[in-house]
This record gives sequence, structure tokens and C-alpha cells, in this order.
Amino acid sequence: MADTETAPPKERKLGNLAMIWRFAAAYPGRIACALVALVIASGATVAIPYGFKRVIDRGFSSGGDPSAVTTAFSYLLMIVAVLAVATAFRFYFVSWLGERVVGDLRKAVHANLMGLAPRFFEENRPSEIASRMTADTAVIEQIVGTTVSVALRNTFTGIGGIVYLFVLSPKLAGFLMVGIPLVVVPIVVLGRRVRTYSRTSQDRVADVGTIVSETLGAMKIVQAFGQEARERSRFAAAVEATFGAARRRIFIRALMTAIVIGLVFGSITIVLWQGVLDVAGGRISGGAIAAFVLTGGLVAGALGALTEVYGDLLRGAGAAGRLAELMVARPEITAPPVPQPLPSPPQGRLSFDHVSFRYPTRPEVSALTDFSLDIAPGETIAVVGPSGAGKSTLFQLAQRFYDPEAGCVRMDGVRLTDADPAEVRARLAMVPQETVIFAASARDNLRYGRWDASDDELWVAAEAANAATFLRALPQGLDTFMGEGGARLSGGQRQRLAIARAILRDAPILLLDEATSALDAESERLVQTALERLMANRTTIVIAHRLATVRAADRIIVMDEGRIVEQGSHDALIAAGGLYARLARLQFEGLAA
Repeated sequence: MADTETAPPKERKLGNLAMIWRFAAAYPGRIACALVALVIASGATVAIPYGFKRVIDRGFSSGGDPSAVTTAFSYLLMIVAVLAVATAFRFYFVSWLGERVVGDLRKAVHANLMGLAPRFFEENRPSEIASRMTADTAVIEQIVGTTVSVALRNTFTGIGGIVYLFVLSPKLAGFLMVGIPLVVVPIVVLGRRVRTYSRTSQDRVADVGTIVSETLGAMKIVQAFGQEARERSRFAAAVEATFGAARRRIFIRALMTAIVIGLVFGSITIVLWQGVLDVAGGRISGGAIAAFVLTGGLVAGALGALTEVYGDLLRGAGAAGRLAELMVARPEITAPPVPQPLPSPPQGRLSFDHVSFRYPTRPEVSALTDFSLDIAPGETIAVVGPSGAGKSTLFQLAQRFYDPEAGCVRMDGVRLTDADPAEVRARLAMVPQETVIFAASARDNLRYGRWDASDDELWVAAEAANAATFLRALPQGLDTFMGEGGARLSGGQRQRLAIARAILRDAPILLLDEATSALDAESERLVQTALERLMANRTTIVIAHRLATVRAADRIIVMDEGRIVEQGSHDALIAAGGLYARLARLQFEGLAA
């Protein structure tokens, strides 16, 4: 992740889990209920061997007395009932906490991301951020909803079990304490290997998913270039790598299982052997030895589970650290403590005063150098120039996605750095070249321009944008789902939807990034007509890639290497024979050819 104002946490420090606790601590009542249920469940678990002891000692040694047998088994059934109810409550409360903490964590991260400047998302891949919001939060959900509960349950069970073992037989308990490390050490050593291979296996599975997503998303390109065989081979290699990683994990897991089973049952057999000798010598009862063996199994299982829990906690700490990076990131573009209000009613004036700017991700290239431009209210300005001239940078600075290194940008006479960015952006409407259509209904996509717009206002905007005809033809009208990226619409329809969105915005300043460059003639005509209606009585800046669309502009600004090299009307610039004339000649001669 990129550097932020706050240093990122170390990835695998258990201290990172403190962040999770801060979110969980908001629900003390649920935590208390979960702890009570957990303690009761652990106590009932340890009490089960004592129940069996009563059954054997009092039931079988009573000469078949039905009342003694009934009492012994009733006691055991009561313990089982308490265990079942307490476990159910524990599961409910810890699972509730896990889901609630993850939900709150996701909302907190998302809320912080919404305030970050575009620079953050240029330096950090959105796909990686999305993975943190899903995969890492899923790990934390497991930690809160399962791992911590398992750790506490096994800790209580292990401690209670060890105490009860010494109550039953100090000598046998001493033998067992010697044998437990012999079981736990292989579990710890081999468990680490299993976790390593498990992570490798998960990475290989992720590779398979990446290839599938990439290939299916570009299926037309794959088939157009005849690369089906290569993609099959690449996918097969990824699948085989996944199988190889899984096979190593399975082998280590099988080896660990064999060793652990051998050691556990070997230890139990030896302890049982000594116990039978003690029973024969009258030093311990048959019920006590049965309770001892059962309790010993519980203690060994609890300690073994704790070793696995540590690895899960480390994974959770890593996930918490990565999410903490997203939450501690601070926006570079913020409102001043006391923002200067913009004049009301808005004028629509925009000016750049000796602005110099370099993108943080490309510091070696100057996007704008000592750039000055004053745009009067209601004026239509066309900005042209070769790729990389700095045209799009004007839009980025006008929307205050970045601040200039030198000079200033003013809106209606107010420096943007002195105003609230939200108020600045509220006075701007944008129609980009590549329209963004959300995977939502047509209504919600239109309302992105103004969320409180009524259906009547939506249809008025759609009519003005030449979009009403195709919107009415949709299966469910405005309620029709647009698909991923507006997949159910053509390029021209998407652009007209974006124009309707800008009409609803009703902002005094309009930013147009050549909205017709990739359209066919009929779509271009409809879009251009809609744009003319949108531009009426507004200050408009048009980034023009096709010079045929800018002849009607009040002024044409020609940029090159971050500077204005020419400005004037179309005819005047053609007559001047400069960069604009050369660009026009290349385009018009290309069209004629």
C-alpha cells in the first residue's frame, strides 16, 4: 500500500487484533452473554467425565439397583442438556458478534475510502482493496465468530480438565503431563508445515480463479486471435499446480494424523494399563479410571486445538493490519477548518492562475506549467492538443481531485483550496468520454445526477438527452437492471444516459470530455443534439479530440506540453498555420482519404 500520514501496522503482529477488539467492545452485553455461555459450556464439558464416573461407580456397583442407575444416568443427561443449551447460546452470540464486527468494519473502511483522493486509487489497485474488503474481513469474521471462542473454550476446558485429573489421581496425572508434550510437539511442528502448504494451495486456487476471470472477460479477444488452445493449456497448467500444492498438503496432513493418532492412543493405552493395575490393587475405582481417560482425551484435544488457534490468530492479525492501512489512510484533499462559501447565485466563472502541476504517480513529467486561463460565465471553451498535452488535467484540478503545486484555481473568484470540495463539485456537471453505468436500475443511474429527483424530472431530463425513447422500450422501463457496466445498452445509449444525468445535475459549469468520439453517425447526431441543449446558458469546457466538433466554440485553446500555445476561433487558428492547423490538416486529410 502507498505511504499514508500514519505508518502502516506490522502485518503479523498480534497487537493488530486490538483494532478488532475496539469494534467488538461496542457490544459489551453480547460479549458478556457469550462469555457466560462459554464458561458454562466448558464447565459442562469437564463435568461429563464426572458423570460417567458416577454411572460406573454408583450404577454398576449398586447390584443393579434401578434407582441408583436412574439417578446416575439422570445426572449425566442433565449435564448433556446444559452443555447443549450453553453451546447453542455461545454459538449464537459469538457468531452474531463476528458478523456485526465485520459489518461495522466494512462500513468504517468504505466510509474512509469514499473520502480519499484519486491519487490513493492510482497507487493502490481497486481490485486489491476489494479483496481486503472481502477476503480479509472474512478472516476476521472467522476470528471473532469462531477462533477466539474456540481458544477460550479450550483454555477453560484444558485448565479445568487438568485440575480434575489431579483430583482423580495425582500419579496418573503426572504421567499424562509428561505424555502431553510428546503429542503436542509433533502437532505444532507439522501444523506449521500444513499451514504453509495450505497458504500455497490457496494461492494456486486464486491463480485458477484469476485465469478464469481474465479469460472469460476477454473471450471475444481470445477467440478472435485463435488463442483457445493456449488458454486451455495455461488453465490446465494452473490446475495441475493447484493439484501439486494440494497433494503436498494432503501428504503432510496424513503424516501428522498418523503420528498424532499413534501418540494419543499409545499414551492413553499406557495410562490405562497403569490405571487397571491401580484398580486391581484397590487404589482407584473403575469409574475414576474411566473418567481419567475421558478427561485426558479432552485435555489433549484442547491443547492441540490451541496450537491451531495461534496460526489462525496470526492470519487474523495480518488481515487486521491490512484493513487498518485502509482505515488510517487520510485524504490529501480536505475542506479547510472554516471553508469560504462560494457566491450565491453561482456565476459559472472558472480561472487558472499560473498553475503548475505534476501527477504524484508521474513526478518526472510536468502536466501543467505556468498555465493561466480565465473562462467567463456562459462561455464555451474547447481545449485541443496532442495526447499528454494536459487537457484532462484541467478537469482534474477543476473538480479538486488534486491541488496544484503552484498557482491556484478559482471558481467564481474563490480559491478552490479555501472552499469545501463538496460545494465546488456541486457546481460542476461531467459527461466523460467513457461513461460509467452502475450495475443498478436505469432510475438509479439517472438519479446519480440528483438523488432526490422525481420520476417526472427524470423523464424530462431523458427527453432532453434524447434518451426517453430507448428507456421507455426497456422491459421494465426505469426499473430495468442495466447490467454490469451498462451491458444492456449501446455506446450511444450509455452516453445519452450520462447526458441526462448531467442535465439533472443542473450545474452552472459543464465539463465535457469528447462524448461522441467513439459513436456511429446516428448515435453521434442524437448525442450532439442532446449536448447542445445541455450546454445552453452554462459555462462549458470541452475536451475535443475531433476538431470538427469544436468549430462553434466561443474560443479554442490549443495546448501542448502543459502550456497554451494558441487560442482563438477555428478560422483564425487555421489561418495562423500553427499546431491547430497542423492537427486539423492531419484529421481532415485522413477523413478525406
